[in-house]
Amino acid sequence: MLELIYAGGWVMAPILACSILATAIVIERAWTLRRSRLMPSGLIEEIWRLDQQGRLTETAILDIRDGSALGRILAAGLINRRHAREVMKEAIDDAGRHVVAELERFLNTLGTIAAIAPLLGLLGTVLGMIDIFGVIMQAGVGNAAVLAGGISKALITTAAGLSVGIPALMFHRFFEGHVNRLALEMEEEALRLIEILQSGRELSTEVDA
Repeated sequence: MLELIYAGGWVMAPILACSILATAIVIERAWTLRRSRLMPSGLIEEIWRLDQQGRLTETAILDIRDGSALGRILAAGLINRRHAREVMKEAIDDAGRHVVAELERFLNTLGTIAAIAPLLGLLGTVLGMIDIFGVIMQAGVGNAAVLAGGISKALITTAAGLSVGIPALMFHRFFEGHVNRLALEMEEEALRLIEILQSGRELSTEVDA
């Protein structure tokens, strides 16, 4: 492995750095974007129960907000639950944009790595071919072994760049789709909370009247 890295020349250094960075991002995002961590089950039901018991205090809302990404979105609506439906929805939408931005953290970097790693590999190959033509000008084409060895070394960087870029692109697409699905599900949960709380408030108003 070290021989291949040395044979590829200095271009292998940024390709290797891209590989390490991409691996770190994939591991971090896989851990951070777990559904169980972002969207704990039964959260809506727990909020409804607290509201019915009169225990939906400011402290309880802060605990909900700090508990998960979904909790942060729902807490924005809970803070404004005494206001109109439109006010709750606007607060939830604003919190949702911030949450989605955090979920997409590092994905642009991963996409950039997927784009530049193959280009770095191509650059290494072009530089290697330039060196090969320099050898041909000096020694001619009589030694096929030298030329074949030089060409194989020049192609190492292309193979390395593709080996980094292809998985990076696959994981970038996967995480991008995963975040979009999570955002949609969180929005649905938030809208369900609005309907539950607003319906309960309207029912309470009718009873009081």
